[in-house]
Amino acid sequence: MAAAAQLEDVPNESLFSELLRRMKCAPKPEKRIILVGPPGCGKGTQSPIIKEDFCLCHLATGDMLRAAVAKQTPLGLQAKAAMDKGELVTDDLVVGIIDEALKRPSCSKGFILDGFPRTVVQAEKLDAMLETQGHKVDKVLNFNVEDSVLEERITGRWIHPGSGRSYHSKFAPPKVSGIDDVSGEPLIQRKDDTAEVLKSRLDAFHKQTTPVIAYYSQKGIVVDLQAEKPAKDVTSQIEKALS
Repeated sequence: MAAAAQLEDVPNESLFSELLRRMKCAPKPEKRIILVGPPGCGKGTQSPIIKEDFCLCHLATGDMLRAAVAKQTPLGLQAKAAMDKGELVTDDLVVGIIDEALKRPSCSKGFILDGFPRTVVQAEKLDAMLETQGHKVDKVLNFNVEDSVLEERITGRWIHPGSGRSYHSKFAPPKVSGIDDVSGEPLIQRKDDTAEVLKSRLDAFHKQTTPVIAYYSQKGIVVDLQAEKPAKDVTSQIEKALS
């Protein structure tokens, strides 16, 4: 009854658009996809396109943990207890939260998993959980970009703190260097967008994920994307990989 009462307050336009979306998604095949790539590789650009094209839910483990804590689910309470003690959330707990999320109607056609697994142990635990549901990971999309290209992409980023408008010194410069086009206020660079911070993040990424890629390569499901190419070209590569 509670769910029905909530639906009564949903505007007609929202109900119709969701009904149309579900009808469009009904014939789509199920897909379970993992995205792997370093900071600035373009996953954030491609995720919404994949989600829309294949009717998948997008699972970012950091967001899911925060949501579980906010909703005070049993697993969320366990995660909060660990974080309050300054401890890392266990792999089993993260896999449990993913398992919970997969029961949502929006995940009925499958998922895009971003930011997990980061280790082979996590990959094995994820596979074991999916196996209990009779499922498996279908594809691992590996966003390959040279570190030098990432450095140019990331260290050139500038942000207007008030609005979140972003610029790039080479690819999308402001009209006046260092100044927001709209407000005339100064732009800033995020602390994470410096060459020093990027180098340590990339070192950690390569060390962590190389074994994970090797693990999934043995299963024959890794697709290497040339992610330094323009976004449209990367989208075409992804469509070909998933068709």
